[in-house]
This record gives sequence, structure tokens and C-alpha cells, in this order.
Amino acid sequence: MLTLSNLKVKKSAKSKKQRRGRGNASGRGNYSGRGMKGQRSRSGGKSGLKRMGMKKIIAQLPKLRGFNRNSDKVAIVNLSDLERKFKDGEEVNIKKLLKLGLIDSIKNGVKILGKGVLNKKLKIKAHSFSKSAQEAIIKAGGEIIETPKVRPSLKNQKNRSKKSTKPVNDQEEIKKDDK
Repeated sequence: MLTLSNLKVKKSAKSKKQRRGRGNASGRGNYSGRGMKGQRSRSGGKSGLKRMGMKKIIAQLPKLRGFNRNSDKVAIVNLSDLERKFKDGEEVNIKKLLKLGLIDSIKNGVKILGKGVLNKKLKIKAHSFSKSAQEAIIKAGGEIIETPKVRPSLKNQKNRSKKSTKPVNDQEEIKKDDK
């Protein structure tokens, strides 16, 4: 029976470690495979002095194009999405948008944009609206309610947790409702 205790390694699987710098009889004598003189023949040469051409390497790299925005990315919902997902006279709020999968998170706020056509009378609550979206919602007979973004500092959060158990922002409120 074959077990771990009686396994044998093939001779071809094992190879001896090369002993460099141990004289000519070792097969790697004199310069130990490093050649004669120069940066790479010395200890610490190859890796230690590589950075001297760093500026040249950076200059050769292709530059990234476009505008990189530093501000947080706001969750965006278009009027066409609202027209598709909601019924006439229904109230649209951030919780419903999350449940329907129209937005991924409300961490940086929710903005309603005016892309598409809205024919339904909706009561919409969001952090911000574009002018075209506001006009289209009011034209359809709907109502706009702007909710402020609550982003307290860490200092305020610590104080709130001691005083009350009231949620600090919309995300905590939604998590409690789901449970």
C-alpha cells in the first residue's frame, strides 16, 4: 500500500543547488557567472543602481487622458428610469430607488437628471435635481422635495452615539428598515 511514509522521490526530480564562488572545480569559478567588471559584477549593483534612469522611464510612459475628478461621484437617476419603474401618483424616495436597483449607494447623494420623458405625476424626494428635471416633473404635475445630504464629521458621530440611538444618515436608516 502506498502511504506518505513510503513515498520515494525520483532522482531526476532533485537537482543540487549551484555553489557559486567555490573555485574552478565547482564549474562556476573565477567570476562566479557574473562576468568581468562593471555594475552587475559587484554586490548590490543590479538592483541598487536601477533607479538612476527613473525620470527617463516616467517620461517615456504614455500619459493618461481626460479629466480626473476629485469630488465624490453622485448616484444619478434619469427621468426615463422613473417613468419605467414607477406608477402614476406614486412617491419616489431614496429607499425605493435602492430597492429597485436604480442606484448602488447613497453615500455621496442622489441626483435626478432630465434625460427622457416623464408623463406620470410623481412625488420625488432626492438630494438634488437638474433644472431640466425640475421643469419636466412640475410640467407632469409632480412634486419635488429636496432632502439635505447628512454627512456628519467623526466627532459628531461619537457624540450622537452617546446621547441617542437616532441614525446619523440615510444609509443607517435604510439598514434598520431592512432588518
